Amino acid sequence: MAKNPAPAPPTISTHVYEIRPRADKHGIDLFSDVLPYSPLWYAGSTAISNAISFAKFNSGSHDAVIRVYDDTGNVIETEEEAGDFKEF
Repeated sequence: MAKNPAPAPPTISTHVYEIRPRADKHGIDLFSDVLPYSPLWYAGSTAISNAISFAKFNSGSHDAVIRVYDDTGNVIETEEEAGDFKEF
């Protein structure tokens, strides 16, 4: 009699976010395939931190990778956020 293999563990997709300077030099854009309206525009002195906070919040129970790019397209910062699923 053949044994039934153990079920595969569920996989949780990783949300990928990119924060890039706008071409018009007026703030930054937050890009992601998981956003219903992308890119999101942020401006002001806290634009990058606000975009990172939104990406972390929006990722919810999913793992997230957030990459910040400079004007030349180089990654200057990468943040990885583990999904924070809480069962009540």
